[in-house]
Amino acid sequence: MTHTRKNKGVCSRSTTVTIENGIIQNVQVDDGCDGNLKAVCSLLQGMPAQQAIERMQNLVCDNKKTSCPAQIAICIQEALQQQQ
Repeated sequence: MTHTRKNKGVCSRSTTVTIENGIIQNVQVDDGCDGNLKAVCSLLQGMPAQQAIERMQNLVCDNKKTSCPAQIAICIQEALQQQQ
């Protein structure tokens, strides 16, 4: 199942995740810190979705109230909720 979400409060514009059987298959983030986000997306492949949420959900960037990884966690959480 693939889910796309518009990001809020960060430099990146949107996140798209593909999850199958609770495992992250692919993550793509539009804009933002290109190299860092490519690394994060690569590291998430094959990870249990719930574990990824727990690791990233409360991360912040600089003086912002959120971060691109936190926005990815929200997108993953929404995707899991849609699957139920």
